[in-house]
Amino acid sequence: MASSQNNQDTVHPSSDPSIYHEYESKWSTLPSDSTGWIQRAKDVAAVLAPDAAAREKANRTPRAEVALLKHSGLLKILGPKEYGGGEQPWSVAYQAIREVAKGDGSIGMLLGYHLLWAFSSSILGTPSQITKWTALITSQNLFVGGAVNPRDSDLVITADPNHSANIIFNGSKHFTTGAAVSDLIVLEGSLSSSSFPESGGAHIFAYVPTTDPGITFSFNWDAIGLRLTESGSAQISNVVVSWEDALGWDASTKQPLQDILGVPFATLLLPTIQLVFTNFYLGIALAALDLAAAYTRKSTRPWPYLSGGERETVAPAEKATDEFYILSTYGTHHAHLFAATALVDRANERISGLFAAYAGNHTRDNRGEVTALQRGEISELIAAAKIVVTDVGLKVTSDVFEVTGSRATASKVGLDRFWRDLRTHTLHDPIAYKRREVGRWVLLGEIPTPTWYT
Repeated sequence: MASSQNNQDTVHPSSDPSIYHEYESKWSTLPSDSTGWIQRAKDVAAVLAPDAAAREKANRTPRAEVALLKHSGLLKILGPKEYGGGEQPWSVAYQAIREVAKGDGSIGMLLGYHLLWAFSSSILGTPSQITKWTALITSQNLFVGGAVNPRDSDLVITADPNHSANIIFNGSKHFTTGAAVSDLIVLEGSLSSSSFPESGGAHIFAYVPTTDPGITFSFNWDAIGLRLTESGSAQISNVVVSWEDALGWDASTKQPLQDILGVPFATLLLPTIQLVFTNFYLGIALAALDLAAAYTRKSTRPWPYLSGGERETVAPAEKATDEFYILSTYGTHHAHLFAATALVDRANERISGLFAAYAGNHTRDNRGEVTALQRGEISELIAAAKIVVTDVGLKVTSDVFEVTGSRATASKVGLDRFWRDLRTHTLHDPIAYKRREVGRWVLLGEIPTPTWYT
């Protein structure tokens, strides 16, 4: 299945996938264990990091970068081994997202969104749908994007007048991260009251090929950060989907399966992606401190003047790495990132353990056994991790200039992209609401009501 590439690329040019062709053979053998998968992610970051600032400035549609992810095998890190995947737990996948984000925040974000959308059938689908889509995505090494942004109006789903076994999606989405460079897109819409008067506007998720002629992209993503995520808008016009592919729905009765969609497990899509965010935020912040430290060692100059007047008895530092305030700042930020990493890893392990214990397939489906309390506790842990990483990350990516000096603001250094990347995505949903959510858990023992952002 070829990824979508329409004539709008002539207006907004793409990066050339051939520049990473050597890695197709170099990485043709998948890693065999978790250590190998994390190393593979580090290897991808090592390829991306040297020219990350230049590629961001060029702002080309990231077809080459998606090709690199495909060559690495990271797109199928979660996929079952029987279909050619890595069959790794989410805890390893989250670490891989973080490592790739160290090399390039945009590409770490694309990997994270892909893994979330590729996994969607495992949360929302029937056992047969899980098998179908997991096998296809993994065996064909497909990249998955989404057109699901809940702040926009829902896509409208109507009955197909020509075929009762189909439904039709129409509408537009303002943000569609990765969809323009994908092979498959997850669409989400609500049933039209005119076609389905008793549906109450119920929602349906479905995978569709990106090459569907009814899907067009504007290539209008032009934010200050995460510029290579191709997160612009899309128009969905008369895209036909079979009822068989409506995730978690009974195609014969055209009703949602309550044992799949009516249980707490079905809402785990939201904390799962919130933790995707948190991991690539953390990778960006860690990379900022690493690049700043390398710059300080090589290029930052000590301050030659003292301010103590005649009473000053301490001589100016001979080199920047002797400056008290520089050492203190790096020490503080390293400690905070070290603590943030421990908290995020704890959240990674908790949700990974939940997915390992509860799953839907042809031999078992115990997803309905997950309780609202289990879901709520994990959601609060993830919210707490996101709060900490957002606060620490924004502080670190801003403060690095204090310890590198004015020359580090040069465009060629690229130190500014870390703050721009973090600031762009940390506005995705207000962190103040996460603080409030955790506060209600602490003071009142309330677990959050599942929403599109909780």
